[in-house]
Parts: sequence; C-alpha cells; structure tokens
Amino acid sequence: MKRMEKEGPKEIADHIKKIAMDIVNEIEAGKNPRFETKLRGRGNVLFDEDLGIIKLGNKSSTRTFLNIAHARKFMQTMLIMAQTHEYLTHGKTASIREIYYELKHTVGKTGENTFEDQRESDAAIVDLEHSIDTIREKLNVHANPKGTLYGDITLIDRAHHNDTFNCLKLGRGGWSIMSRMEPNEIEIKSVNADYVLVIETSAMYERLVEEDFARKNKAILIGTGGQAARGTRRLIHRLNVEYKLPVYVFTDGDPYGWYIYSVIKQGSMALAAHSRLLACPDAKYIGMTIQDIKDYKLQNVTEKMKPMDLKRAKELMSYDWFQNKPWQEELKMAMEQKVRIEQQALANRSLEFVATEYLPTKIKNKIFLP
Repeated sequence: MKRMEKEGPKEIADHIKKIAMDIVNEIEAGKNPRFETKLRGRGNVLFDEDLGIIKLGNKSSTRTFLNIAHARKFMQTMLIMAQTHEYLTHGKTASIREIYYELKHTVGKTGENTFEDQRESDAAIVDLEHSIDTIREKLNVHANPKGTLYGDITLIDRAHHNDTFNCLKLGRGGWSIMSRMEPNEIEIKSVNADYVLVIETSAMYERLVEEDFARKNKAILIGTGGQAARGTRRLIHRLNVEYKLPVYVFTDGDPYGWYIYSVIKQGSMALAAHSRLLACPDAKYIGMTIQDIKDYKLQNVTEKMKPMDLKRAKELMSYDWFQNKPWQEELKMAMEQKVRIEQQALANRSLEFVATEYLPTKIKNKIFLP
C-alpha cells in the first residue's frame, strides 16, 4: 500500500507562523528576540549506522537581533520566513534567484541593502530549512531542475490543472524531473514496475531507452546526468518509501561514480539535515566495478586513474559509510590497479550488451555492492 507523507504546505506554514509569533512575543515582553538554527559543517555531521544515513548532530546556533554581529543575518532570515510563508499560503513558488530579487531592496535611508548577493539569501533559506527541519522545496522554493524519468509510472501534476500522464508514453525523451517533487504537487498515481534503475550518464540512459529496457524488464529508469539533483533524489526516495520499490544505482566505475551512489543512498554532508527526505538507504550498487573489468573482459577499454582520482578514492575509504568490507576491497582494488571503467565501455561487447546481458544478469543474481 502506498505510504503518504503528512507534512504538507499548511503544516510548514503553521510552523513558520509559530516561530514568528514567538519572536513577536519576545519583542512585546521587552526581550531580545532570538532565532535558533542547527550548526552546519563537518564538525556537526555524523553517520547513523542504524538508519544508514548521514545526518546533522545536535549542535545549534542562536542569533539575537540586538547583537550587532547577528542583526543583519537575523533580518535576512525574517525576510525569507515571511516570503516563504506568503508562498505557502497563496500556492506560489519561486526559484532561489527569484526570491533573491523579490526581497532585495535598500532599507529606508540607511543605504543598506537587504541582500548584497544571492549567496546571502541562499544562506538565509538554509537557516530556515535547518530551523524547522524541512527542505526548501517544501517551502515552495526551488533551484534549477535536472534529471529524466522513463517507464510505466503515472503522475498527476496537482499544481498544474491536475495534468495526468504516463512516462512511458512521452516519447524517448521521457519526463524532465522537476526540482519540486513534493506529494502535494506531483502525485505518484500508479507504478507498474519491479524496481528503479538510477543511471549516472545521459548517454547510458538513452542507450537503455533505445533498447526498450524499461518495458522489457518492468523497470523505472531515472537518468541523473551526473550528480543527482535534489528533485531527482526526492523522487528516488519517494518511489522507495511510497511503493517499496528496490533501487539499483548504475554509475561509472570510478570514485566520482561511487560517490554519486553514496549521495543517493546515505545522503551528503552538505545536506546532512535533509537525508530523511532525500536519502535512500535501501539502494544497492549494481556497477560499474573493478571486478567487471575481468569478468567481462574489458581490460582493453579501461581508463587510467589520475592523481586526483586516487586522492578521491582514498578519501572515500576514510568515510564511515564506506567502511564495510565489500567497498573497502573495491576501493583498494581500484587504487592498486589505478584504473577506472566507464559505463560506455560495455559497448565494447556490443551496443545492446548492457541491456540484454549485463544488467539483467546482475539483477537476477543479486550481484550488488551494499
């Protein structure tokens, strides 16, 4: 049975209003108004082994209006709070660039601007996200979308005339995943698939669409075009949570592809506060691996690792979420052989090999990395 989230626009708007009213009450009581948010940075990031996700610790920061070092950021956060509350109560959305321009102005005769550049408004949005434990997309604020969806999945765009469409019938281009994939906007009406296959490169995604992989294997294909955007990660999370679909991630066999997988699975340090809504700890890694080079006779189509690749591999080995034996062995093998293998290298066997042999065999025999 499909599991739905309870945290909608009204709940978020009410949370913002409560924070605002608490600040008003402090002012009326003659107190110094304060705003609390979680500390960001590696010093407050931890890996929760039980949940299998990266998350923020309990360290927090308090800003007060009557502290000259805090006053400007306090004011900026209040502006963002008021504007996002307006979006939520009136059903409006805005890009992070739009909200910056919407709120930028000179304050009275002070000569001071509310925001000097977008970095300041972005930081205030992040402060609000952390304060109320949500993601900016639930504040009706978004960045540029990236990612593509293809397969027998029917969506309803509740924010646009209740448009209903099946992503298997939109042509080979599939559906462009939006930056906001919240249940109140994009409802997943039905899914006829056995699993979700997440693909790093656009070329491999297009190869699998051309080979009709989704239809022949009852799969949902999601192309990330590199590191997965937040909207794409949110969709992967929802498909796994709402429909209990297994998630298999298919990237290049190099430290950057492996890190892309880890961000999808455990979350990232930069967005550690939001892993509960973006991460997919049940995900499995299907390839490429260094062992694939030997198993599929791809020795002649490997790429040499550069010094920066080796440095990145060493960094991955030190992360808590890569400490399990299979990943330690994979990373060690990559560093010893100093080679990497791309998804497209499977074309050396034949163009259709990835769709007819490689992926079906790995999925059937559960040949995954954790």
